[in-house]
Amino acid sequence: MDHTTQIQSSAGTTVLRRRRLRVEVVRGPDKKSRGDFDGDRVVIGTHEACDLVLSDPTVSRHHIEIALVPGGYRIRDLDSSNGTIMDGLRIFDVIVEGGASLRIGETTIKTTPLADTVDLALSPATRMGPLIGRSAKMRRIFALVGKVAPTDTTVLLTGESGTGKEVTARAIHEHSRRASGPFVVVDCAALPPTLIESELYGHERGAFTGADRSRVGAFEAAAGGTLFLDELGELPLDLQTRLLGVIERRSVQPLGSSRVRAIDVRLVAATNRDLRREVNRGSFRADLFFRIAVVTLELPPLRDRPEDIALYVESFLAEMGASGLPLAIDAQTMAELSLRQWPGNVRELRNALERAAALGEVDLEHDDPPPRPEGSTADDAATALAEVPDPPVVADPAVPFKTAKGLLIDRFERAYVEALMLRHAGNITQAARSAEIDRVYLLRLLDKFELRATKRG
Repeated sequence: MDHTTQIQSSAGTTVLRRRRLRVEVVRGPDKKSRGDFDGDRVVIGTHEACDLVLSDPTVSRHHIEIALVPGGYRIRDLDSSNGTIMDGLRIFDVIVEGGASLRIGETTIKTTPLADTVDLALSPATRMGPLIGRSAKMRRIFALVGKVAPTDTTVLLTGESGTGKEVTARAIHEHSRRASGPFVVVDCAALPPTLIESELYGHERGAFTGADRSRVGAFEAAAGGTLFLDELGELPLDLQTRLLGVIERRSVQPLGSSRVRAIDVRLVAATNRDLRREVNRGSFRADLFFRIAVVTLELPPLRDRPEDIALYVESFLAEMGASGLPLAIDAQTMAELSLRQWPGNVRELRNALERAAALGEVDLEHDDPPPRPEGSTADDAATALAEVPDPPVVADPAVPFKTAKGLLIDRFERAYVEALMLRHAGNITQAARSAEIDRVYLLRLLDKFELRATKRG
């Protein structure tokens, strides 16, 4: 069922015509509450910032998300305390074509796609600063960036690893009134917790062992410009508390200093984690999340926009040619590239092209697989798969086909990941290489099945 159509408006511009989704409470403390939504996603929970706010104490702060995807609506439980039930089954992540009846806590809600539609603007351009793309998904991002960039609103960029979050942050900066100011990047995942505070807020000479000179922190270095906090979800809880205070007071106090300094920065943050789930788990502060996620832009994975691949290839080949690494791609290879899933997204595509140029390989179809751990054999992947127990197949015709299929896939993924991690003694990097999947994707699977806390990597 198609809920979104790309059309020409009466004004001659290209727009997305989208059906509205009605969400209404049919049983529970908030009976008769409802809302009609036209955004990309709807979050339901008890927190006041949710799209549909409930008062049921058995419902989590961020309980479920309903997102519009190709083919229907994706319903995801956000690691809620009491789960999400559909057709008598507890669901974690399913896609439904039309409406659905869901029980969350003691509340039952009903979703109904409406005939009523709304037109969403698309940018006519295929480039916006460093951002490129001709797909409707990317041109929608361009339109949203064009709206938010001129403001000083804090923006949270989400999406899988390699989808271009830093590039999007740069585009926001370049189209803002702060474009002439600095663009400062802090990677929260690349620094040990003991150094993050110094990196963000600066320090005075002698503030700690090894501080032989004063250092200006990122908040001050970005004065008049934009501070980009990459991988914000990796920030420890105690450091989240201080960051919240800095954002609220708009001032910093360098380590070892008694002087408070005012800051003037535009803040953009990014994460490949679902921070709403982290809030429910207690590993991310809810108040910081809502300070950061004033506007949230989710960057689509490359597999959902294959029409952009040729544009990326053309751009990367031009850059490599200018740097002395020419590479020619024929039409057949380009078609093969467009059919790949690219779990590492745009970053993986670029790396593949650079590797091919460096090695003189034109046909990328036969690239070598990722290196296996020392001592492994060529049959490791097949052996690991053979060790995974067959998941039980429950063929209940009373259950909708997509629901049953989703549950079966969940069982397989859990069984495979458990066997994979056992085989590699919890080493995430080795496990990802052996399974020939992106490390970040493996981390997402571990988080999905709550297996990460007990694994080492």
